[in-house]
Amino acid sequence: MALVAHIDSGKTTLTESILLKSSYISASGTVDTGSTTTDYLPVERERGITVQSASIPVQWKDWTFNLIDTPGHADFGMEVESASRVVDGAVVLIDSVEGVEAQTRGVWRQLDRHGVGPRIMFLNKMDRPGASFKGSLLSLLKHRLHPNPMALTLPIASFNPKNYAEGVPGVEGLVDLIRWNVWRWDDEGKATCHPLPQEVEGLQSMDIVTPTHPIIPHLVPARIQLLENISMISEDLMETLLDMPSDPSAYLKLDTSVLLRHLRRASLANKILPVLCGSAMRHIGTNLLMDYVGELLPSPLDVEHPVQQSNSPVRLLAWKVNWDDKRGWMTFVRVYSGKLTRQTVLVNSSRNQKERASKLLLLYAAEPIEVDELPFGSVGVILGLKHTRTGDTLVSAEAPRSLQGILRNITPPPAVISASVIPRSHSDLQPVQNALESLSRTDPSLRVDDQEGQILVHGLGALHLEIVERRLKDEWKVNFEFGRRYVSFREGLGLKLPTPDWNLWKREINGKHISLKVPLTVRQMEPSERGHPAWDGNIVIDERGRPVPVPDPTNGSMMTYIAEGLMDALSNSPHSSLPMTHLHIQVGNIKTLTSKVPAIVTGATSAALRKRIYDAGMGPILEPFVLLKISVSESSLGKVIKDLTERSGEILDLEDGASGQEDGEGYSEEGTYVPPDWLSPSASPSLLARSPGSHIKRSVQAVAPLSQFMDYSNRLRSISEGHGVFEMSSAGFKEVSEERKLEILKEIGRA
Repeated sequence: MALVAHIDSGKTTLTESILLKSSYISASGTVDTGSTTTDYLPVERERGITVQSASIPVQWKDWTFNLIDTPGHADFGMEVESASRVVDGAVVLIDSVEGVEAQTRGVWRQLDRHGVGPRIMFLNKMDRPGASFKGSLLSLLKHRLHPNPMALTLPIASFNPKNYAEGVPGVEGLVDLIRWNVWRWDDEGKATCHPLPQEVEGLQSMDIVTPTHPIIPHLVPARIQLLENISMISEDLMETLLDMPSDPSAYLKLDTSVLLRHLRRASLANKILPVLCGSAMRHIGTNLLMDYVGELLPSPLDVEHPVQQSNSPVRLLAWKVNWDDKRGWMTFVRVYSGKLTRQTVLVNSSRNQKERASKLLLLYAAEPIEVDELPFGSVGVILGLKHTRTGDTLVSAEAPRSLQGILRNITPPPAVISASVIPRSHSDLQPVQNALESLSRTDPSLRVDDQEGQILVHGLGALHLEIVERRLKDEWKVNFEFGRRYVSFREGLGLKLPTPDWNLWKREINGKHISLKVPLTVRQMEPSERGHPAWDGNIVIDERGRPVPVPDPTNGSMMTYIAEGLMDALSNSPHSSLPMTHLHIQVGNIKTLTSKVPAIVTGATSAALRKRIYDAGMGPILEPFVLLKISVSESSLGKVIKDLTERSGEILDLEDGASGQEDGEGYSEEGTYVPPDWLSPSASPSLLARSPGSHIKRSVQAVAPLSQFMDYSNRLRSISEGHGVFEMSSAGFKEVSEERKLEILKEIGRA
């Protein structure tokens, strides 16, 4: 399972709380002091952010969880991408004050893309002033994360009813609506569990919650609504409820094991989104979360898999590759079939190379423990693999051909920012190149190439390149300087019609005249169409409309040679030398090419597509845009908006929530249990209305060109007198005006 969320939602803190509660550590570290278990890189501890995902096997009751803590920052989206590929379920965190944020939606889409269905939502930081259980639940519907969120726990802000009237923030307890009990945490973090009465009348005479407490009248309606919502999905439960007496107390007596069985079935089918809450910093709700992870998320046996026998062939996916000074290359794998031992001879299906494992490890964050085997379903580390990279498939040498196919690859997001790398002296050149090659193997979203004698690195954002620079110096200890950072531009297809027979390729080779007609149809993408990240935002399909996979060196099919030619032509426009994007390319009937030499087919395809792009003339220039969410005080709002508009930013929204532009209308609240406002006292509207105006934070949502906001933190600090904060996420590539196009062409030396 993966922990995924927007930045600063508390993933690493929750991981630390889970490790404490499962007795893996005796005292929890904090992000602020740089003492957490999973953030062990020097750069992570210094900055207080997660840069790479970390894997830890956690023992909880009768379960073993392979827990993966992922980064929240969009610049490290590749780490979430690779983790999403190998997990069966996910816990998605949101900050209860902020609700669903930009990167929450980003990681949600990544999980969708990799078919990770079952998820649990954890509303974290319920003890913060302004935290709102109701607001967070409604934001799930507003942003269309799931049509059926189901609250399994309710927060008790305080066991003293007076604190509700005074709007005191906090969370001291939780009501478990499934197991029908109340948990209470004391000042030292010790938890006690108290069963709730199974008669409605008994709720008025409890020791743990006083009869005057405002939550008492809401307990029975919340339980009844929960059972009825589950029964709408489970016919068996519906029949059970219909056979019950009409007395509400009957709903309180329903056997927990029966209820959990129906709940698990609904969760595995992704028909519900279980919602839990708590405070990871104070370890409140962690135990309940882990219980429900075990009950509701799938085990490796619940997802599609080959039938396992004692001699099942081994099949693994390498989802991450790391370099360690002491141990060398560490390959993180998920075992999809069989049992891996050190004696197993492996074949890398993706690269057609034999590999041999020298050691097998279970990695507890930075602490390795050597093991003799990695069984089916486990996540572990192999030492000694020489050729394997992120996304490769490994099988045992004796595996049947049916299992030697390649598991779906992991595609890095497109780079949006670049910088030149300048070695300090000639003797530093080779170490710098070696270090960059090693780092790009550990981080496939980092692209390195040579252009006109200089080394260029391309990354996912300014922070990504900062971390790359720091890691090269700290971990590889090489001497270099980074040149000026600049954004990566793209070119679209021009509007001119092609010349006749543009796709007819003629050459004389060894005295023979060879002509080849490449079956291509090329046009601009429609606004409603969405390009594939592996093809840099282009669409490439075959004659039946099926996506053409990116070139695979081990696959000797004719389509692979055509794909190589297409990739070559798209990487470099004849007009601007920029990569091409937003093209729709259909490859027609290729049967006439089967007798041709593969190298000729690749060259002919590349030349034909390049001719088509050349005939079309210079197309539109596209530059990367970002979504900005800026929070500032009312007094600084005007200056921030002025700065945004002066730098080509477009204001989307001036409310606290995110703009609903992207996803249209939210899901309906009908059929969802929505608790009252006062359940989170410090977030009730009456209290917020009494807050002094000068302290009100205003939230600005905008879309703007990345080139204007590469060093926005310093500018925002001066505009907002140090009080403004912002979040940035990729908004993809957008066409620029003719005026801006001329500026860009001058910038890249093409005008």
